[in-house]
Amino acid sequence: MPAKTAIPMDLPKVMAQLKKLGTEQTKKTFLRHGAREPLFGVKVGDLKTIQKKIKRNHALALELYETGNADAMYLAGLIADPEQMTKADLRKWVRGANSKMLAGYTVPWVASESRYGRELALEWIDAKEEPIATAGWSTYSSLVAIKPDAELDLHEVEGLLARVKSEIGRAPNSVRYAMNNFVIAVGGYVAPLSAKAKAAAKAIGRVEVDMGDTACNVPDALAYIAKIEKMGRVGQKRKTAMC
Repeated sequence: MPAKTAIPMDLPKVMAQLKKLGTEQTKKTFLRHGAREPLFGVKVGDLKTIQKKIKRNHALALELYETGNADAMYLAGLIADPEQMTKADLRKWVRGANSKMLAGYTVPWVASESRYGRELALEWIDAKEEPIATAGWSTYSSLVAIKPDAELDLHEVEGLLARVKSEIGRAPNSVRYAMNNFVIAVGGYVAPLSAKAKAAAKAIGRVEVDMGDTACNVPDALAYIAKIEKMGRVGQKRKTAMC
């Protein structure tokens, strides 16, 4: 059976489809989770259905992100080709990431699979702007999840664990969440540093983050790593940062 080919779509067609798929209820949910206008309120599952039709279309991805529409920007990350992203592109994307979904997921996913993942992760971690620092920690979390340990600077990763321990208490809200996730990522994906990640999680304790008007909770890093250990999955890498 022949492989399915991508369906040609241009920006007006995609935006029209997004508008049609959006609902007020989903929009309200996304706004409660930190999304910002403009957006239509398209479920992630529906965005992935569009992604499967388009497959990779880097030029279209850049156009979608430029719209400033949250749904379009999220879709842009799903269809972008990380290997074609330049540092200038990624820096532009991170500056435009004005919501948790974009700063914590979309931009880090694409950045981590680009040629500049580590470089930009370290650059963004030092940023004073909360969304950019969030993207930095999230990008490094994605890196440890997809890169073989041999391609990671384990000494650097260990240093970042120490940095989380010393800085998380005074870090901005969403940065604390991303730092906590970084500890979990190291504990779950980097077997040689799993014990050190657990020690860091124990020292940090429960991380308090204002999750707004949502039912979301901050994962307990120590318990989460223990769960991964119990499943025998410590050190098992992901094929892609995107999920």
